[in-house]
Amino acid sequence: MKLISYNLRKHRAAGELAALVERHAVDVLCLQECDTTDIPPAIEGLRLADSTQRNRLGLAVYYRENTYRPVEVRSMALKKSLHDRVLKPAEERMLGVRLHDIDNGHEFIVASFHAAPLTALNSLRRHQIRTALGELAELGPKLPIIMVGDYNYPVFKENLGQKVREQGYDLTLSDSRTYTRYRFFRGHYDFATSVGFSIDRVKTLPQGLSDHLPILVTAHPAAEAQAAAGAA
Repeated sequence: MKLISYNLRKHRAAGELAALVERHAVDVLCLQECDTTDIPPAIEGLRLADSTQRNRLGLAVYYRENTYRPVEVRSMALKKSLHDRVLKPAEERMLGVRLHDIDNGHEFIVASFHAAPLTALNSLRRHQIRTALGELAELGPKLPIIMVGDYNYPVFKENLGQKVREQGYDLTLSDSRTYTRYRFFRGHYDFATSVGFSIDRVKTLPQGLSDHLPILVTAHPAAEAQAAAGAA
C-alpha cells in the first residue's frame, strides 16, 4: 500500500493532488487543512471516503476505489488547546476509515490526524495522539492501524516515541524534514504511528505550495496481525 499524507496549508496545495496521486500510484490519500466544501468526490481513481464537517479547515481520506471498500468511518474531536478554543480552527482532529481489501478480504484502519498547533504543550498533543489511537482501536479490534498526518511535534520526539510504544504502537519518521517555513521550527512534523503494519519506507516528497512537504508511506499489514484479526 502506498499512502500520501499532506497538510495543504489552508487548501493552497489542493491543485497538486491529482499529479501526486498519479505520479506515485497512491492507494490512500490523507489530507489536513483542506477546505472540505471544495474537494472533489474522486481524484485519479481515488474515491472520497469521508471528510470532517465541523472544521473551518478539515480532514479528508481518499481510497483506491478498485482495491478497497470502506466499511466504517469515524471522526473525533480531541482535547482542545487554547488556540482551538479562541480561534476554533478545528473541531475534529482525527478521521479514521476502516477499509476492506477487495482481493484478499483483509481489513485495516487508516486515519488522517492533525494535532494542536505549536502554541499548545507537547503534553496536550500526546493526549490527543493517545486518545485518537484508542478510538481507532475500537473501530476495528485487533486490526492493523496506521495514523498519518501533521503531529506538530518538532522536538522531543524520542519521548513521544516512548509514549507511543508504551501504547503498543510504532512511530515512524520520514527520511527528511517535512516543515520548512520558519527556520527555528523546521523539522519532522508529518509522520506515522502504526500497529500491525510493516512500514517499508516514509519518504518526504518535494515541496509544493504548502509549508508542509507531503510524505509517501509504503507499508503493508503484517501477516501476524491479519492472522490475529481473522482468528478473532
